[in-house]
Amino acid sequence: MPEPPIPKPDILIRALEPGDIPELAEAWNQPNAYAGTLQLPYTSVDARQKRHAAHPGSTRLAAVIDGKVIGMIFLAREDNRRSHVGSIGMAVHDAYAGRGVGTALMAAVIDVADNWLQIKRLELSVYADNVRAIALYERFGFEREGLLRAYAWRNGAFVDAVTMARLRL
Repeated sequence: MPEPPIPKPDILIRALEPGDIPELAEAWNQPNAYAGTLQLPYTSVDARQKRHAAHPGSTRLAAVIDGKVIGMIFLAREDNRRSHVGSIGMAVHDAYAGRGVGTALMAAVIDVADNWLQIKRLELSVYADNVRAIALYERFGFEREGLLRAYAWRNGAFVDAVTMARLRL
């Protein structure tokens, strides 16, 4: 497995707190952030708080630059016979894209999965046209496993997604 990139030191990764939800809502409501995820535009802070509260067992990490929450990643462990599997999702504020935030978030969540939760398989889906995200995931050892045709409706058209996974050996 390739060595993952080293995150930049000016990016603080920490647990997401309930008080972070307003800044997180701002990040998720950016055009590229919601276009690259299954999130909808114009989602209220209240709706984000309810969604956060609905998944109490998941690991949620925030990326902070200069005291502002500008991104997050979540890791949800599956149940029962898939308890060795974790699903991840991530978004970064448009104004901070390309500054190493995704790298820092991925490094942190993989550390938690590998060293604290004993998760063997991490999986995700990503839009097939999100070349930057796919390249990031591949740098962390994720491999493409399949193509999901007409996976989601985005901006007036169906878009495909790629399923990817990383197996800890």
